[in-house]
Amino acid sequence: MTDQTASPARGLRALYGWMLRNAQGKHAWAALACFAFAEASFFPIPPDVMLLPMMLADRKRAFRMAAWCTLWSVIGGMLGYAIGAFFWDTAGLWIIHMLHVPVAKVEALRAEYTRNAAWIIVQGLTPVPYKLVTISSGLAGVPFAVFMLFSAITRTLRFVVLEGLLVYWFGAQAKAILDKYMEAALIIFLIAVVLGVVLVAFVLK
Repeated sequence: MTDQTASPARGLRALYGWMLRNAQGKHAWAALACFAFAEASFFPIPPDVMLLPMMLADRKRAFRMAAWCTLWSVIGGMLGYAIGAFFWDTAGLWIIHMLHVPVAKVEALRAEYTRNAAWIIVQGLTPVPYKLVTISSGLAGVPFAVFMLFSAITRTLRFVVLEGLLVYWFGAQAKAILDKYMEAALIIFLIAVVLGVVLVAFVLK
């Protein structure tokens, strides 16, 4: 019994160790760019899972990494916007079904952004998957310049201001806590991602 329950924990700790070892590898920045770009348009896993270990491994470059992640997230958001604006009936619906989000809830987001595009900032800072924000913005016909402005604000606040400052100021303590309570931290993070999907599926009207 003990071996069975310890196996998932060992797996999570091994994954965390692998991410820390490779956080400064020669392909780490390119991989982070791919994560950030894809998550803003179609990929289900947020880039934080790679950004945070990278920043913890090299706190002096935490803000540079956060800005790099922000840049590619905003660029990826352009693809998400295009999917909503031009490819909703094909790629857009496929992505929504893959995430198990009812189409009616995306329509609710579209209606919100049609009435007030500033909702992009509010929901871009919540656990709502950002790809839903970008796709819904394109579907709502939010002016592209407005979308780009709000997208840049949202991503900067999340990656640079929130995560960058936390890691820069408390990086040593954060790493020590993760080293000791890593399994619980990852579980909480995954719960937050799931809650974002649930928020879209059952709360938004």
